[in-house]
Amino acid sequence: MKIDYAARARALVGTRFRVQGRGDDGLDCIGVILATFEIPPASVRHDYSLRGDHLHEIREALEDHFRRVPRSHVRTGDVMLLQAGERQFHLAVKTAQGFVHAHANIRRVVETPGEPNWPLLGAYRKRRSR
Repeated sequence: MKIDYAARARALVGTRFRVQGRGDDGLDCIGVILATFEIPPASVRHDYSLRGDHLHEIREALEDHFRRVPRSHVRTGDVMLLQAGERQFHLAVKTAQGFVHAHANIRRVVETPGEPNWPLLGAYRKRRSR
């Protein structure tokens, strides 16, 4: 049975934003990915800053649970690794209408219509269970 990860992400819309958030008290962009794909929060580092030179570390963490797909093949339910600013990286889940992500300025998880305005650095698809 195929899991609808986009629907799982959309169910989080309205959740409060919280830096390093991993639960009911709020989520950040990593928390959205963990909740959507049911990845145990303890498996991912939580002592990070909003800005930093940790792109390699983010990619390694994603590749523990996802397989990288060509950016031109991103589809609904995939994780998008975005560059939201200089040395600032962001994660989102692609939906049919746009993408779900934790929005720091709005202080909520939102679904933004259309394509992200930020450069897409990579696309990742959940690995199949064995």
